[in-house]
Amino acid sequence: MNFPPEYGPLAAVTPGTPGGLCTMLAEYGSMSLKEVLAPAMEMAALQALNILENFDLKSMGYNSANYIHTICQAMQYAFADRDFYYGDPYFPPEEPMKGLLSKDYAKTRAALINPKKNNPDIGPGDPYPYEGKINPYLDLLRQRGFSPKGNNKDTPGSATPKHDVSAYFKYRHETPGIDSAYMDRLWRGTTSVEAADEDGWVVSITPGGGWIPACIAGNTGVGMSQRMQSFVCDSTLDPFNVVAPGKRPRVTLTPTLALKDGKPYLSFAVQGGDTQDQNLLQFFLNVSEFGMTVQEAVEAANVNTDQLWLSLGSTTISDRAPRAGSILLNSETPPSVRKELIKKKDISRSIHQEHQALLMLYISTGNIKRFGVGAAIMEKIMA
Repeated sequence: MNFPPEYGPLAAVTPGTPGGLCTMLAEYGSMSLKEVLAPAMEMAALQALNILENFDLKSMGYNSANYIHTICQAMQYAFADRDFYYGDPYFPPEEPMKGLLSKDYAKTRAALINPKKNNPDIGPGDPYPYEGKINPYLDLLRQRGFSPKGNNKDTPGSATPKHDVSAYFKYRHETPGIDSAYMDRLWRGTTSVEAADEDGWVVSITPGGGWIPACIAGNTGVGMSQRMQSFVCDSTLDPFNVVAPGKRPRVTLTPTLALKDGKPYLSFAVQGGDTQDQNLLQFFLNVSEFGMTVQEAVEAANVNTDQLWLSLGSTTISDRAPRAGSILLNSETPPSVRKELIKKKDISRSIHQEHQALLMLYISTGNIKRFGVGAAIMEKIMA
């Protein structure tokens, strides 16, 4: 699959996937991130990093209220794009990937962030002009009550299909707190493998799917994937991710490599459904912005936002709908920070977690010359 030079160096094929998954390098400071493009979710982390480049994160202070607010907003803008524009690049319509990953597009998204208040109705933007095209979905976005320039109406469900607005409105005004079933769907099981060998190969792999209960493939003991649930049947929700024969759903898998001076520096990944990009983003920022060691970065407190469309679990719009004002905070977050986040309306309800497992590999030697990124999901293995 060919991409224009603006994408940077690309490894065209990821072993084990039909047709290959495309990967790309994105620059951030002195390092580069190598990640899988759509239908995997890593593009959301790259979009968020592009947005965050427009802020002085270090001066805000690690996990200060301003820092947490800013990274949550950046992730929410990236996820709003993910939830509308991501799908299988081998099926039409063609995703506006060049526009989504444009630094100039990221500047327009960053300009929408209000440093004093959370926007509960963030919706997808318009990346098409940043690849010289006209957005064919402008009418659809407007029908959903959203202006792609960012000045969307302050109405419930502005990024929700019209026929689901009532259910979304009911959730936002009547559903109390976060229940255990919701968190199970959010952290739905996956695993990760980070490895390097004596020949210089470095690999980051995130297998996901085939959870119990599952349909077992013959006598192999391998559970077939349930990832089909990440498709949509309603094209107004995501016209790029509508179920079709032979098509791959948008997945949450986020294997990542960081390069320094052109050589592998970090190999990292994490399980946790829609939280994967969020946790990996913060791990990377802990190292690149705050100079933490990899051990410190893994153990550091992080935050997750629930203002996104869930990729896994349930069958109702209210169960999967974005939950504005709901974030996960580490239990050690100071009361003063919590108070400020409540003031900014980042928090209307919150839950607490000590740590979430994150796997990483730090490459300290200079003789690593070959590397790869893989997103191994069960349906690809069975194909």
